[in-house]
Amino acid sequence: MKASDCLIEVGTEELPPRALKSLVQDFSALMQQALAEHELAPARVEIFATPRRLALLLRDTPLRQADQEIEKRGPALAAAFDEDGNPSRAALGFAASCGVELDQLERRETDKGSWLYYRSTRAGQSLQDLLPGLLARALAELPIPKRMRWGSRSEDFVRPVKWLVLMIDDQVVDTEIFGLRSGNRSFGHRFHAPQALEIPSARQYEEVLRSRGLVIASFEQRRDTIRHQVEQAAAGLGGEAHIEDNLLDEVTALVEYPVAVCGEFDADFLELPVEVLVMTMQENQKYFALFDSHGALLPHFIAIANIDSRKPEVVASGNERVIRPRFADAGFFFAQDRKQGLDVMRFRLDSVVFQEKLGSLGEKTARIIRLAKYIASHTGGDQDLVRRAADLCKADLMSDMVGEFPRLQGVMGRYYAQLQQEEQSVCDAIEQHYWPRHAGDQLPQGTIAQALALADRLDTLVGIFSIGEKPGGDKDPFALRRAALGVLRIIVEGELPLDLKDLCQAAADGYYGKVEAAEVIDEVIDYVFDRLRAYYQEQGIGFDIVDAVAYNRPGRLYDCDMRIRAVHEFQSHEAASALAAANKRISNILKKQENLADTVDQNLLREEAEKQLYRQLQELGEGVVAMFGAGQYLQGLERLAELRPVVDRFFDEVMVMVDDASLRNNRLALLDQLLQSFRLVADFSRIQS
Repeated sequence: MKASDCLIEVGTEELPPRALKSLVQDFSALMQQALAEHELAPARVEIFATPRRLALLLRDTPLRQADQEIEKRGPALAAAFDEDGNPSRAALGFAASCGVELDQLERRETDKGSWLYYRSTRAGQSLQDLLPGLLARALAELPIPKRMRWGSRSEDFVRPVKWLVLMIDDQVVDTEIFGLRSGNRSFGHRFHAPQALEIPSARQYEEVLRSRGLVIASFEQRRDTIRHQVEQAAAGLGGEAHIEDNLLDEVTALVEYPVAVCGEFDADFLELPVEVLVMTMQENQKYFALFDSHGALLPHFIAIANIDSRKPEVVASGNERVIRPRFADAGFFFAQDRKQGLDVMRFRLDSVVFQEKLGSLGEKTARIIRLAKYIASHTGGDQDLVRRAADLCKADLMSDMVGEFPRLQGVMGRYYAQLQQEEQSVCDAIEQHYWPRHAGDQLPQGTIAQALALADRLDTLVGIFSIGEKPGGDKDPFALRRAALGVLRIIVEGELPLDLKDLCQAAADGYYGKVEAAEVIDEVIDYVFDRLRAYYQEQGIGFDIVDAVAYNRPGRLYDCDMRIRAVHEFQSHEAASALAAANKRISNILKKQENLADTVDQNLLREEAEKQLYRQLQELGEGVVAMFGAGQYLQGLERLAELRPVVDRFFDEVMVMVDDASLRNNRLALLDQLLQSFRLVADFSRIQS
């Protein structure tokens, strides 16, 4: 079937830079889904996005749907005609529903009898006819948090729409969307090429914009160009650029024709904390910072302009004038914070609300002190240092610097603690108790930082759950999902010997007299365990294994981790699948039974197969239990795997549900003993394969 290239471009006023990448990706996904549903899926899609446009080039798109064969079965011939051959109401009704006369229907013999059939061919619709409707639907369904209207029209979009290009090869597809007639005219760079640009054909779109419009339409190409320019400029200044992906994406979304511009600032500003200077450059000005080969910040920056100026030194000077007062403000904030110190800031926490029902940040700090000391007592942390670090860990929230740069919470606390000569472990813990800040982020190091990080998160989890504000859907205002995952990672990856239930109980005790926190301990534990699935899925471990180990909520998360990894590795054992099937079979038998015997009576063992199973189970029992007790789960499972032949023989030769109640109950007790041996590690009946 003939295929063509199809171009869609929606020209707008400046789009929100942080949303641009996701906007065009969602737009592409919606259009591809709509086309696929109508059997018009393109071979591939090229995506374009700049501050003033969202565009798709649908390569090798079918021009028409395939014709569709329609076949309907009507009533049986016996019901369609009477003995004289006259049509019944059923036959006439079927013909009418198909829009044909009765004599146009077929009579067909099948293995299920003789029937009336209707058959026809429905011609496929053309891409040109379907495309306008599919485009309008995709634009309407585009997930946009805040839509806006403009002019007197009722349509809304993320920004006012200025032009619309819709073409198949070199032909315009005529339609009207947002009150605009589609055409083949786009617009180039706002300053360098503001005139309308005629697009000769869909496949020439990108080249026309680049050569005549001075626009690099591809987001990824523009991003690569910016990275290359920044790296080259940095090398020319004898440094290396600090390029964060988020900043690179945002800058890419701000320009259509990027040009790197180098600037410098007064070296005296280097006395300020490096993080403050870098944050000012990145957050406020979208500049790239430079470092030397030893990791020291250089008094230079690289900005990305959206114009190719004939006087780049003027552009550089303008950027330098803008950054200077920003740094001066930061220097003032830093000096003011140093005058008051962390202890004064700590005192001010009492007047700031953490959560209306849970009290102030000062009260939260007191709870963190109590809980962190409890945790440190189980991990070997110095109690005095833990208390000091916990007392100061939230103080920098009252600083002018964190007020200006919220992302520097903890970082500034570390600086201020160092300036007042606190122990280094205290300084580090103040910063690191916020770690991990996001998925894959580094974890707090050392017993003091770990204790603070856990105490802060557990206090929040238990407290927010106790007032009924647990997350629902996409809403998670207190970042409880991130807090729960942080608890999980710190304990598991830190190999900490901590019991989650004990930790939650200690956190609940801190709320005594304020809220009924003890009542939500089980909910919080379940919530943390719910995060296990995603955590291990990223490591290639299946949901069924996680569920099998977590079914009875083992308290020590590190121990739980060792079990999960052991079961995951055990799956490759040749006996694993057979034993999992046996566990399912036993579990299904036992779940219908009540009042199972605690022990097996050897005198009631009749068949050689059950005697052999009992003997081998006893021989392995104590050794396996000892292995599991020592955390040697894989070795213990491999020993239990030796039972496979006798388990298979038992099910082949022994009838469990016999009429004799004493024999039946004894065999059920034997199976229960076998099942419980495996359940010391996991419920293998839950494993899918």
